[in-house]
Amino acid sequence: MRLFSCDNCGNTIHFDNGTCVACSRRLGYVPSRWRMTSLEPSGEGWNSLALGESFAFCTNAEIGACNWLLPIDQAGHLCPACRHNRTIPALTDDKTIDAFRRVLSAERHLFYSLLAWRLPVPNRVEDPEAGLAFDFLADEIGPDGGVTPVMTGHTDGVITLAIAEADDAAREERRVHLGEPYRTLLGHFRHEIGHYYWDRLVRDGGRLDAFRAVFGDERQDYAEALQRNYREGPPADWQNRFVSTYAACHPWEDFAETFAHYIHMVDALETAHALGLAISPRVAVPEQLDLEVDFAPYRQKDFGALANAWPPLTVAVNEINRSLGQRDFYPFVLSAEILSKLEFVHELIAQGRSSGT
Repeated sequence: MRLFSCDNCGNTIHFDNGTCVACSRRLGYVPSRWRMTSLEPSGEGWNSLALGESFAFCTNAEIGACNWLLPIDQAGHLCPACRHNRTIPALTDDKTIDAFRRVLSAERHLFYSLLAWRLPVPNRVEDPEAGLAFDFLADEIGPDGGVTPVMTGHTDGVITLAIAEADDAAREERRVHLGEPYRTLLGHFRHEIGHYYWDRLVRDGGRLDAFRAVFGDERQDYAEALQRNYREGPPADWQNRFVSTYAACHPWEDFAETFAHYIHMVDALETAHALGLAISPRVAVPEQLDLEVDFAPYRQKDFGALANAWPPLTVAVNEINRSLGQRDFYPFVLSAEILSKLEFVHELIAQGRSSGT
């Protein structure tokens, strides 16, 4: 994620900011320009100090749930991220509204990456059969008080996400119960979008043979694979072959987990690039952990540059987290086989971007 600066006072601002903390100027993100801008009221809209254009906020800004901007002639519409939201919870209380804000924040972070790569993101109006849509659902409470939890997942372009995942305590309880080292809202979005792009770029993109050569044959019974995973656990050598235990259960999940980790890698490296972060440890063989991200990760064509920069960054941030008594921020190990899968995703995104598939 990039850093930005206030057009009015020059203070550092961030992707989710709605107001500059230094000068109190209203802020918004212009997805078509890939930048934040400082604003002043102008008629029915907002004028950008730097761009000299008038904009309107996404309608979800009315409840503080979005800071993205649209051209003024699109006032009253949803932004390029929120327009994909097919179902949202009833926003009748502060707790649900706060959860909705958290969900949309993670969604915007996802779309930052998708738009940066210029990947196809049609909605259900543009593509009624396979367009991308999100259903954000609350758990169902029955007449007897029993709770039926919503299952997060993807089917034919529709991604369902449980609003309960926005609650830190509930999500942490699920993470511990399922024995997962990592579980975040943004992680859910990045995993499920991997399933979506498997359909579009692999299945419909004529890349099934190439996929099977790297990930295995997805035609094996999916339900049985999940049951076997929960019954027997992952294979003993899973760490040499899969980025997570869940990835080991089926090639579809392997791809989705790998796709999510590729976005983790690129976005975190862009943050390091934006910060000018350099690492040169005082250890016996410092070159193994040297880091200087002197390239733009989202535009990097050479996967090797990403793969070489990633381990030093994860080691450094994990060590800082441990110093603060926190869990590792990146509790994963990337073997040569996993890196080959990440490279497949890297090339797939490049092809999807260039072909407009």
